[in-house]
Amino acid sequence: MKDGRERIDADRPTPEQMLARVRRSERRRGQFRVFLGAAPGAGKTYAMLEEGHRLRDEGRDVVIGFVETYRRPETDAQIGDLEIVPRRHIAYRGVLLEELDTDAVLARQPEIVLVDELAHTNAPGSPREKRYEDVEILLDVGITVLSTMNIQHLEGLNDLIEGVTGIKVRETVPDRVLDEAEVELIDITPSLLRERLAAGKIYPEPQAMRALENFFRESNLTALRELALQRTAEGVEAVLEGYMRDEQVPGPWPTIERVLACLDAGGDAELVVRRAWRLARGLRADLLAVCVIKQPLDELPDNQHDRLLRNIRLAEDLGARVLTVVDSNVVRGLVRVSEQHNVTDIVLGRPERARHWFGRTLLEQLLDRLEAVDIHLVSPYRETCAVPANVEPLQPH
Repeated sequence: MKDGRERIDADRPTPEQMLARVRRSERRRGQFRVFLGAAPGAGKTYAMLEEGHRLRDEGRDVVIGFVETYRRPETDAQIGDLEIVPRRHIAYRGVLLEELDTDAVLARQPEIVLVDELAHTNAPGSPREKRYEDVEILLDVGITVLSTMNIQHLEGLNDLIEGVTGIKVRETVPDRVLDEAEVELIDITPSLLRERLAAGKIYPEPQAMRALENFFRESNLTALRELALQRTAEGVEAVLEGYMRDEQVPGPWPTIERVLACLDAGGDAELVVRRAWRLARGLRADLLAVCVIKQPLDELPDNQHDRLLRNIRLAEDLGARVLTVVDSNVVRGLVRVSEQHNVTDIVLGRPERARHWFGRTLLEQLLDRLEAVDIHLVSPYRETCAVPANVEPLQPH
């Protein structure tokens, strides 16, 4: 008993250790801001440095943890007199590489630190593999971090970026990292960015000419800019939706558009999905495709199962998020999904099909239960339902 009690006492933390644990638990996570661009040279690092000077002039304790200027004169000059934390030097294959020294920043304990190129892969021998992992450590101890990245480095868009540009991006950042940040888009038109590149403001002339013919083609830059705009808008909508939920504001919220297409195993479902796709594209809204069935999908009769799967695949091909709801009451299932996902528009098949599928009072029930939702009935006689061949499908959010 004595030996056991002594062993427990030896493992017990000292009062100083207990106090340190309490202080750590009470410490707030640092704020995280990311300056997001569509491509290199958009001005992300310059904007981050400019914000660093503004915060320092307000009396905040600001340091540079790592900034890469690529010898661009305007960006070099923007560093000015901001304090720079010395970098970590790592020898690798006979070359001395420089990395963010996270330990040195922690020892300095600034209020705000500037850390460029969030997606960067650290040199072999570094304590952590990726720079965003270093940033997370700084945030965890309460340091505010300002950082930068380009949209092509977002993990969730990796395959799409490769399809657009033909280039496989190796350095990526998990979507969750950007989800936790306040994102500020540094926007620039493709034509102006190409002018900056041609003028030698981004890369030296030989490299710039190659870039203009490859990654910096106007079509590539236009697509990347659209992705950056869309991703930033999604972040704003997510914050707004979170606020609405926290404040228990009754939905649907008109600032956030979301279209729901009603799926079944009938032929009209293709028209419904295509019409909903066009509506969502015009509204720049999310598209949901919902099928409410009375039994699980794999228990449906073969003919219904196959037709429904065909319609589901069409919805997925058009970028819809497909939800399958098992409920004996179709109206109840649609209302539940509409309320949970803040649906603003519902697209249904023609009345004849609706009566056959849902019962005679489907439309009336939905109008009664979802007073703030617009309901669209699709006519099968319009010939404009096909998706134009030259239009890209919506990308799932």
